[in-house]
Amino acid sequence: MNPEAAPVGAAEEEQSFAVADDETKLFVRSRTRAPRSDTVQGEALPPAAEDEVRVFLCDGILCDGFVWKYLWNDLADLVSLTHWHYRGHGRSGAPHDPERIDIAAHADDLMAVRRKVGDPPAVLVGHSMGCQVALEGYRRHPDNVRGLILICGTFGKLTSTFKGLPLLDMLLPKLLDLALNRPDVVRALWSRIPPELAFNVAARIGEIDLTQVQREDIMPYMQHVPHVDFPLFLRMLRAAGEHTAGDYLGQIDVPTLIITGERDTFTPPFLAESMAKGIPGAELMVVKNGTHVAALEQHDMVDAKIREFLETRVLPAAKREPGT
Repeated sequence: MNPEAAPVGAAEEEQSFAVADDETKLFVRSRTRAPRSDTVQGEALPPAAEDEVRVFLCDGILCDGFVWKYLWNDLADLVSLTHWHYRGHGRSGAPHDPERIDIAAHADDLMAVRRKVGDPPAVLVGHSMGCQVALEGYRRHPDNVRGLILICGTFGKLTSTFKGLPLLDMLLPKLLDLALNRPDVVRALWSRIPPELAFNVAARIGEIDLTQVQREDIMPYMQHVPHVDFPLFLRMLRAAGEHTAGDYLGQIDVPTLIITGERDTFTPPFLAESMAKGIPGAELMVVKNGTHVAALEQHDMVDAKIREFLETRVLPAAKREPGT
């Protein structure tokens, strides 16, 4: 199947903008679940209803959806989906309030996106920094959240664990100082990073597995990166490094699936293992030889696990009345 084409019978993708609390415009794309003839848990699924579970996809920093290329279609007959762009990313506007760039702001933006599509029962899915956004979104706005799926990410202190070391914690102050003192030079250099060079460097140092991932799956990310304002990126990254959800993992009481790549050096597997131990009843999937983009490298396996999780732990529970 062409991963860019909608599945047969799937609803057309709808695009719109949600408005954040500070009036920042947030790009939103959605797809409503298509009718299907097979069954989930022995019951045929009719066309989607307004109060059905909807999956919300939260990107990593610097991303505008490249990692959801296959999942977007693979789940289209099972659940409705919504994907959005962070403030200052992709087709979303720059933050109206320049100070609102932390994880809490993204979590509130996620709630604005949820309201935009009617605030249906939600499964919050995050990749990389998106895991922190999903966790904070659950903490700040838990009503109607039916599940969490956390992919190749961490619960917090993102900059302290890159490659298992606090490398970014040491580099960020110097980079921020440079960006503040020489903003024009920094922006010019950042915006001129050749996507092909970035791809080749990532492959050479083992951040992506060329034996399992397609070049065309990664290039959209490489092409998007230079369009994000570099000082904004650094400030967002610093804020992600200051945030942690570690203090309330034990309070999470919705079904949770955690997926990690065995060779992920951005957010090493021990972080996922720690989350799985901290969240009651959480499932952990370790993708053998997977890197930070395991969801693309081994998308058939990852998407099948996500589908199984939704079918067995989220959708049946959503059909029950609250309190039963």
